[in-house]
Amino acid sequence: MASSGGVGEAATWKPQEEGLREICGLLEQQMAPTSGDKSMIWQRLQHYSQFPDFNNYLAFIFARAEGISVEVRQAAGLLLKNNLRSAFETMPPANQQYIKSELLPCMGAADRHIRSTAGTIISTFVQIGGVAGWSELLHALVKCLDSNDVNHMEGAMDALSKICEDVPQLLDSDISGLPERPINAFLPRFLQLFQSPHTALRKLSLSSVNQYIMLMPRVLHLSMDKYLQGLFLLANDPAPEVRKLVCAAFVQLIEVRSAVLEPHLRNVIEYMLLVNKDTDDEVALEACEFWSAYCEAELPPENLREFLPRLIPILLSNMAYADDDESLVEAEEDGSLPDRDQDLKPHFHSSRFHGSEDVEDEDDDIVNVWNLRKCSAAALDFLSNVFGDEILPTLMPIVQSKLSATGDEAWKDREAAVLALGAIGEGCINGLYPHLSEIIAFLIPLLDDKFPLIRSISCWTLSRFSKYIVQGTAHQEGHDQFDKILMGLLRRILDDNKRVQEAACSAFATLEEEAAEELAPRLNIILQHLMLAFGKYQRRNLRIVYDALGTLADAVGGELNQPAYLEILMPPLIAKWQQLSNSDKDLFPLLECFTSIAQLAKALTHVSFLSSDIATNTRILGTGYRIFTVCSASVSEVDPVSAGAQYDKEFIVCCLDLLSGLAEGLGSGIESLVSQSNLRDLLLQCCNDDAYDVRQSSFALLGDLARVCPVHLHSRLAEFLDVSAKQLNTPKLKETVSVANNACWAIGELAMKFGLFGHAFMLLPQPENNGYLEICSAEQCVRKEMSPIVMTVISCLVPILQRPEGLNKSLIENSAITLGRLAWVCPELVSPHMEHFMQPWCIALSMIRDDIEKEDAFRGLCAMVRANPSGALNSLVFMCKAIASWHEIRSEDLHNEVCQVLNGYKQMLKNGAWEQCISALEPPVKDKLLKYQV
Repeated sequence: MASSGGVGEAATWKPQEEGLREICGLLEQQMAPTSGDKSMIWQRLQHYSQFPDFNNYLAFIFARAEGISVEVRQAAGLLLKNNLRSAFETMPPANQQYIKSELLPCMGAADRHIRSTAGTIISTFVQIGGVAGWSELLHALVKCLDSNDVNHMEGAMDALSKICEDVPQLLDSDISGLPERPINAFLPRFLQLFQSPHTALRKLSLSSVNQYIMLMPRVLHLSMDKYLQGLFLLANDPAPEVRKLVCAAFVQLIEVRSAVLEPHLRNVIEYMLLVNKDTDDEVALEACEFWSAYCEAELPPENLREFLPRLIPILLSNMAYADDDESLVEAEEDGSLPDRDQDLKPHFHSSRFHGSEDVEDEDDDIVNVWNLRKCSAAALDFLSNVFGDEILPTLMPIVQSKLSATGDEAWKDREAAVLALGAIGEGCINGLYPHLSEIIAFLIPLLDDKFPLIRSISCWTLSRFSKYIVQGTAHQEGHDQFDKILMGLLRRILDDNKRVQEAACSAFATLEEEAAEELAPRLNIILQHLMLAFGKYQRRNLRIVYDALGTLADAVGGELNQPAYLEILMPPLIAKWQQLSNSDKDLFPLLECFTSIAQLAKALTHVSFLSSDIATNTRILGTGYRIFTVCSASVSEVDPVSAGAQYDKEFIVCCLDLLSGLAEGLGSGIESLVSQSNLRDLLLQCCNDDAYDVRQSSFALLGDLARVCPVHLHSRLAEFLDVSAKQLNTPKLKETVSVANNACWAIGELAMKFGLFGHAFMLLPQPENNGYLEICSAEQCVRKEMSPIVMTVISCLVPILQRPEGLNKSLIENSAITLGRLAWVCPELVSPHMEHFMQPWCIALSMIRDDIEKEDAFRGLCAMVRANPSGALNSLVFMCKAIASWHEIRSEDLHNEVCQVLNGYKQMLKNGAWEQCISALEPPVKDKLLKYQV
């Protein structure tokens, strides 16, 4: 595709009529609802995209094409926007300049759809190339805002609002050639537009300013009073979208800049109480967020206390189902109707993570979407945790009134009251506890209520009291009540209503976690009900049953690994397995059920599980092998060349994690499976993948395999160590912290196996010698396999320990442990550098709980001190505190080593130096050191 002016001069570029006609025709065909093969049209457009000036044509069609519909022009603009993301870097500068020059006039187009699309493309340009290289843009935006033409003003604000949303920091940056930051010029104009008579301008300007609350540029800080005046001016705006943005501003301010609201707090609270009852649900929802935000910000409760008698009734009123709530329609669905594909929520698999991690609790998913009802319940939950029993005198009379309401027409009020009891179940437990038996006795019959949404919310509310229900089993009355709740939930698991099935399974899983061994005597009846659910449930709820089974096995441990129970459990699972192809997405929740728990994985090969049916035995004993082979085959798809198409990241991550589960569950039993596969090579490929999630799970599997079958990793050990170390040395460490965490842990596991215990497994079969050939001694293995990478890893770990701010707690712990393990393996390499990291390392060690990994780290500490005693002298106080962090060192030999280290320093430090060191320690630390005979 050529043009009359070539591609070198933007000013002279003109499209050829033939090419223009062809592209417009393709865009029209693509948009036509009755057009034929869309993929063929797309392929032809992709073919044209190979020409250097294709995007010029799109810009021309979008900006200038005469006689072309707005829809086709928009399509050209959106295709141009998408192309910019992939082609910008290789696009000739003249073409970039041409496209930019065509876009700027479109901000003032008469059609608002063209203006909006122009804003989207301009924002994309800015995201990719910044604003420094497009000085005309800033000038044009200011000129449009200062004009009296509404179209130009709205077009400029549309573009700016998108830039402020996508890359706000770019406008708050110093730009060469400009006397001030762009935001300094724009923000006063935004604030002025708060008074515009045009709704779109008020909305876009307020939205743009709100984007800077977190960044708080100097110009906004200095203009805060004017901003707040503008918010109060817009508080009663006739447009609900503007009122919603006012509420959003107050929510953000209370979260991150509460001090600026302090002088106006009473007025803000009064306003939020008012708009929490707004006739527009979206405004009311945004206002409702304020209460949770206030509580989460840990602001003084007394500022809110006097408003509770007015706030709590509003929240309770908003907790009743709205007439148009989609859950009302879903609640009427027959459980026997198959799920449609659009009914199935995507199965998001969380990558495997080694260590302590702050994970959001995903229960309490009592509605499908976030709405005013759920937000009000969350706010009540927060308030109960802040004010505790103080809210009960206001709350409980309303709850009791709603619960006592009779008649079918009052069922929504009754349901909201049950929801309220669950919402305060944690925060108000002290006040509720004396009456808990009565409350539970009241809730149990509601499990059989005629209204399915009352049955489902009763399941959830009972689960909120699970901890106290289980505690009550210590006496007979509580024991009987526990059985009633358990049987009630099991009945509801077999409910005909899908929504109730879901709530009952989730509630049962929560109860399982608390009840643990209390469930053991009831396993038979539990398994019978869960297996009946297998035959009854449709695809979506089957996933919840899988989760409940996994939780059950965790809760009862080895109790499940008995022939009678496995005969109930395994046949339906295997039957479900056989119904699914290896590529079926429904297979993976089932695989998680098989492999997420060690007990079940071991059961797959347990001899006591054998039945009299040889065919059944073969099928059952082969289940573990099939999981392995399916997952290994799927992992091979991480290579797009082998897969023949773009691989499914979620699929790969799930497979990697299931292989980790098998390694953990089968232990060394997985060795024969690994030896017959190319898993080692596939794993190395996954460790180098571009996707963070794939790498995170890959390093978790690497560490798990290092534990149970390290011999099969040996031939590519250097490559595994190298790629693991690279994850710790990246400028994007905070963004990829979970990847780094797992890689760090894997290095430690490899160090232990190949460094200290190399001799035990570095005996490989050599058929030509009719036996085994010893490859290397343990000492040689240390030198050959670990030494080249040790200092590289240490140089990555030390900065993590020295600057832990903003990093995951687990990465810090794993860094400390891995450093210690490397020091244990190669003390002569690490100890010369110990004075550079001893202090932060000891601080990190003191935060780790007692376990075998902490023992490894302290063995490394002792080994380094023996090799270089003077290296720790300046950090001796911190080392003593780290030693004192032990509750008890269970290993006798490590305890003795620590004693030797401390006594060595006591003998080394003469003339009162030891006493001076000890005097710097707090009394509790001194007391704990007594057990080490110093």
